[in-house]
Amino acid sequence: MKSISIIRVIIALGICFSIKNNTLLAADGAKKLKAFGHENCIELKNKTTRVILAPSGGRVLSYEISGVNTLYLSKSDSEGKGGSSAGRFDIGPERVLPRHELLWSGTYKGEITGTRSAKFTSGKDAATGFQIIREFKLASKGTHLRIKQTVVNISNQTNQVCYWCRTFVHGKGICVVPVTKHSRMPRKHVIYENGTTINFLPEDEKITQRDGYVLVEGPPRKPKLGFDSKSGWMAYFMQNDLLFVKQWPTFPKKPYNEMAGLTLSIWYPDGPMCELEPIGPQEILKPGEKASFTEDWWVAEQKFPGDAKSVNLEELEAKVKKLTNPKKSI
Repeated sequence: MKSISIIRVIIALGICFSIKNNTLLAADGAKKLKAFGHENCIELKNKTTRVILAPSGGRVLSYEISGVNTLYLSKSDSEGKGGSSAGRFDIGPERVLPRHELLWSGTYKGEITGTRSAKFTSGKDAATGFQIIREFKLASKGTHLRIKQTVVNISNQTNQVCYWCRTFVHGKGICVVPVTKHSRMPRKHVIYENGTTINFLPEDEKITQRDGYVLVEGPPRKPKLGFDSKSGWMAYFMQNDLLFVKQWPTFPKKPYNEMAGLTLSIWYPDGPMCELEPIGPQEILKPGEKASFTEDWWVAEQKFPGDAKSVNLEELEAKVKKLTNPKKSI
């Protein structure tokens, strides 16, 4: 009788924990919690990987493997005092859209949607006429994290938009970008010299090319770089012996509406972080229409090579292919 009563209590607690006002509060590998001083966060977790999602900006605060955060989290953010660091997401074009603090750093409504998955929804932004929905899914094994951003045109007019990710990782690392043959850029990348000048014949001793790759050993002379590569992935070696890999779709037949037609930007200042920024194509949305863009992340243990010359590109390519194997279901 005692054991039956205990079972009933456990079942009752489970129901209370999982369902409240028709909102899922927990699922396998997902729960709501307070983290880094931030209220109403959602944790996605498997045996090796932990992801903390925050409602402030609908972003990723922590993307951990074996307890080590791949992302750069500012002191202010880590103490719950506010900020906008770690895994941020955005929309563009950056010189065309008006400022949109509601979408950038406003409070998103977070909800657990199932096993190791969650969704964050922004408010309706009058400045741009858009609302954003972000869906996060962590694989059952390994570090694979999938992020899908959907932009909805809530205005009464046709608007343009594009996806723009703005992920902060730890600085002083090495960026590796595979480039593609048919580039509009003579040196496969451009440098933003200042706010209004784009240099299409850049020279920088921190930026090198070999065997179909551009390697950025930062920080470079100017922090902002742009690429039009259609390879759809990049890797970043960190001094804490982690390798961060991003993958995203590219669309050779679609226009890209950033100033230099970018599919990827890197912002690499002389500081504690480096920003990795996959960019999506132009979307022209009529009232009520929506567009989605999906990005995939992986992190792996990898000894820091020390400098760009020491990066073994064949080994890196093999490792990336193993991580991003499409046969591995999320």
